[in-house]
Amino acid sequence: MQTKAVWKDGMTFEVQLDGHHIVIDAMPEHGGRDLGPRPKGLTVSSLVGCTGMDVISILNKMRQEVTAFEVAGEAQLADEHPKRFTAIKVIYRVEGEINSEKLKHAVELSEDRYCGVSATLRPSVELTSEIWLNGQRLVD
Repeated sequence: MQTKAVWKDGMTFEVQLDGHHIVIDAMPEHGGRDLGPRPKGLTVSSLVGCTGMDVISILNKMRQEVTAFEVAGEAQLADEHPKRFTAIKVIYRVEGEINSEKLKHAVELSEDRYCGVSATLRPSVELTSEIWLNGQRLVD
């Protein structure tokens, strides 16, 4: 995997990854023009995208009928520089004809075995999760 960021102007960069282009920028109070997301936000997006792809793939292999699926991330940052992530909660919201134990297992497999972004963050960031199935929160 290779990526590069090409400076455009101000705080704006065009990131090139696998033939795709993403504009990143800072907020105006930090010298940017808010033309794209911030890099830290893309880290959380990478986490929810990675685990989301794992979970939907696993549920499909388990022949679970998913009608809607959303994965959200809520991140907390340190107060002092570098303002690194201290904790991230991943919230899974799934709708459909799904066995709750299979859903929990799919999430566990992603978080503990398959998601490389999760594995990269876990040594220094507290990762927690919440699972919702058809509007009801599943408890461990």
